[in-house]
Amino acid sequence: MEPMGREDSEDLFEAVVSQDSVMRWLATGRAGNRSAADAMCDAHVAHWARHGYGDFAVRDAATREFLGRVGLRNRPEYGVDLGFALHPRAQGRGIAREAGRACLNLAFGCLSLPAVYAFVLPGNQASIGVLRRLGAQPDGTVHSSGLHCLRYRFGPITAAGAEEVVCDGWKDFRLLHSRGTGSPADGAALCDGLPKSFGMNGLGMVWADRQHTLTAVCDGLPVASAGWLLRDMAFDGSRRRTAVLSGVLVHSAYRRQGIARTVISVAVEHARAAGAQTIVLHCTPDQVPFYRQLGWNCLTAPVTEQQPGDERSLPVSTMIYDLASLPYPTVSVDLQGLPF
Repeated sequence: MEPMGREDSEDLFEAVVSQDSVMRWLATGRAGNRSAADAMCDAHVAHWARHGYGDFAVRDAATREFLGRVGLRNRPEYGVDLGFALHPRAQGRGIAREAGRACLNLAFGCLSLPAVYAFVLPGNQASIGVLRRLGAQPDGTVHSSGLHCLRYRFGPITAAGAEEVVCDGWKDFRLLHSRGTGSPADGAALCDGLPKSFGMNGLGMVWADRQHTLTAVCDGLPVASAGWLLRDMAFDGSRRRTAVLSGVLVHSAYRRQGIARTVISVAVEHARAAGAQTIVLHCTPDQVPFYRQLGWNCLTAPVTEQQPGDERSLPVSTMIYDLASLPYPTVSVDLQGLPF
């Protein structure tokens, strides 16, 4: 299993996109052309760049024959789902189950995701059988890509006792989720060499404590972290269950490797699982382009928060990530407490 790349387009076309018996169960419902395969590969590459995980090209270990693709897809409206599409001659050999198990072990054993879903068309008994054997439980129905689908859910217990992930890039990397503010020692290690006034620390404000912490560990050492809390806030006067993400920090020796993107992506999924309808974060203006690349948008409505003895507007940029297709506020946002 290797991350899908642009160079896999021809193989994807031959094994999957050109096969009516495979594509009938996917979003388009019919075989496509080489341009469709190119677009799919471009989407896979973009997904890996945005989240740090995605779809894998599955190849025969001995012959390197391309067998299909299996992987984890992050859908903003639903969360992370497990999907697979194999060439007809690769079906019925346990390949989808083996590769799917590796993806679930990646999801829960390495990324500490709170849940993984799968969407399947009614009547696709072969895929339903694979999902069942992997431990998925029925979780209602949804409309995905304009189609009425059955939804299945995997929880962390699904990966218990699973084999090690077969993709070497994750061998020494783990995300650890904990309640509370996290380890002071880990925080100090990540801030080593940074000035005390870096980021928003120099604004002289009082900040709320995080309720949850996600720590990235590489070779046994903390290399990144992010925290969040869950609170009811007022958007244009209406209550909305909102998560606030903050404290995104990567050790200087591990920057520009995409770790922050993965930490943020997984933190969003934990907030979703906890019932958040919307996520907000505060950042300095120079950080705005980075978060825009990850699907966040700037709030234009004024944001107010509490400080000891008064209430004030935030002197930083506030960005929003929608999880429930709710309208963006146009009049005001009240954090209903200390900023984070």
